[in-house]
Amino acid sequence: MARILLVEDNEMNRDMLSRRLIRNGHEVTMAVDGEEAVTRAHSDLPDLVLMDIGLPGIDGCEATRRIRATERIAQLPIIALTAHAMTGDRDRALDAGCDDFDTKPVDIQRLLGKIDALLLPKR
Repeated sequence: MARILLVEDNEMNRDMLSRRLIRNGHEVTMAVDGEEAVTRAHSDLPDLVLMDIGLPGIDGCEATRRIRATERIAQLPIIALTAHAMTGDRDRALDAGCDDFDTKPVDIQRLLGKIDALLLPKR
């Protein structure tokens, strides 16, 4: 079981994804914007972050850069989530420091595979 920080501003997406992650044995905490994501990454010390890119305030790319800039949490695995499936969006998220990228609507089995792939080396 992993502790996952789910960063998502859309309530329906947050609810659906958190329930599916919990059903698959994960513990989930949530943030609704980039500032809260950085704060919760510091305070909760999750095993992995699912980062929506299109957030209000500071976006997911900037939140990722801020997490990467802090030594204590710089190595957190981060998977970018976005409804934008353009190559440039993927590149922008990876350039900001995300470890992987997935699109919405989320295919839960594909996402669980990506989560496992990032967490297996830590276990």
